[in-house]
Amino acid sequence: MRIDIILFDGFDELDALGPFEVFQNAALNGADFIVRLVAPAGASEVVGAHGLRVKAEAALRSKPSPELILVPGGGWNDRRAQGARAETERGDIPAYLAELHQSGVTIAAVCTGAMIVAATGLLRGRPAITHRGAIEDLRAAGAEIVQERVVDDGQLITAGGVTSGLDLALWLVERYASKEIAGRVAGEMEHERVGSVWRREA
Repeated sequence: MRIDIILFDGFDELDALGPFEVFQNAALNGADFIVRLVAPAGASEVVGAHGLRVKAEAALRSKPSPELILVPGGGWNDRRAQGARAETERGDIPAYLAELHQSGVTIAAVCTGAMIVAATGLLRGRPAITHRGAIEDLRAAGAEIVQERVVDDGQLITAGGVTSGLDLALWLVERYASKEIAGRVAGEMEHERVGSVWRREA
């Protein structure tokens, strides 16, 4: 499975790099995951919300296309000049996510990354969650708020505040690899999975 994690200036570091480490550890434990960091400006340096400088590997639309894409948050609640709110207003990432969704790619969002996804209109009428400071914004965007740490609505998966990205990523490992691999990764990272995963009943 090809997994892309989007980076943009002002992204919350843990939102992106926590799941990155989970996915890479899953690959070391036998999951068929290929993970890369992508950014609107391509293979360039991106500066996180707390000043971490990371170099993305490729541009958003570079081939091969992912089967799963993860969107971090950052900078939404405090209305920073760079971050999720700025990317929502710029529109490049939401437009790309809409294209991916149309082609069947699964979209996962951590924290206020859900607001970037909401800008596509894809969460309108769909169950979702985000950081508690942005819940009313997400509700105003038309999402049906589900008060769980991870909300899995099939092709669209969202998670609450920052550290919930670890639980989202472990859930994705369980969903796409196995519960056993997810358990081993959680144990190696000394992370006790928190809360529950909401899933739409079949």
